[in-house]
Amino acid sequence: MTTVQLSKLHGAGNDFLVWIPPSEQWAQVPDDFYARVCDRHRGVGADGILTLLPGVDGADCAMRLHNADGSRAEMSGNGIRCLAWVANRAALGDGKRLVVDTDAGRRDVELELDATGDVVGATVDMGPVTFEPAEIPLDAYSPFDLEATFHGVTYRGDAAGIGNPHLVLFVDDPADARVTQHGPRLEHDERFPNRTNVEFVAVAGTDELTMRVWERGAGETLSCGTGVCAAAAVAHRRGLVGDQVVVRVPGGKHRVELGDTIRLHGPVVHVFDTQVEV
Repeated sequence: MTTVQLSKLHGAGNDFLVWIPPSEQWAQVPDDFYARVCDRHRGVGADGILTLLPGVDGADCAMRLHNADGSRAEMSGNGIRCLAWVANRAALGDGKRLVVDTDAGRRDVELELDATGDVVGATVDMGPVTFEPAEIPLDAYSPFDLEATFHGVTYRGDAAGIGNPHLVLFVDDPADARVTQHGPRLEHDERFPNRTNVEFVAVAGTDELTMRVWERGAGETLSCGTGVCAAAAVAHRRGLVGDQVVVRVPGGKHRVELGDTIRLHGPVVHVFDTQVEV
């Protein structure tokens, strides 16, 4: 039996368990470990597990992400801030900036600290957004004006990639959207070979969006950092918002800066530390 030390944190309600495994312990846990620990009834409960691994070639650390269902994912904008909190406590980085390798590429994280030195927020350079179908990936000629109909409801929106795939749909009011009913169907849309995250988005004011999200491998979550970025990028391309956007989600709000790359700012909160026996 192996004891695994975990820290639970959340970014705007999107919660993660962060694990710094000794040596190669991460490779020794059973395949169902991630789903079991993320189970909200029989485990600790989380939207995913982040494994913090040693960095190489100038990176302070590396992040490996598993969704709540145990599947691998490339990147999480909220998760990387949670990982940064744990990395900062472990004295990785210089206390102001953290360089993290992810499956979506290298990411720079600027830390926001309180008077005690704890991370309370961070700004992440999320890299560029792509609308190239092969890079999303998307099996369609164009990522724009995609359509899907379920139970008499027709959705329209655009696909985008920001290290992972997204389908951004514009609705009258996300609060009324059938996220839990149609999100699973859209996640498995045959046009997305790696499945997709799905954002239900509305313009709420000048340079402001509201959003609910169905996350690939996790279900509806209170926030999704990459989804927030994809929603802002799609809305900007359509001329609905400028290059500084506030995106409100059920778990809080994020600030998004659009340019050659996308910068995401949001909070991070440490909830507790625990251990489980595997």
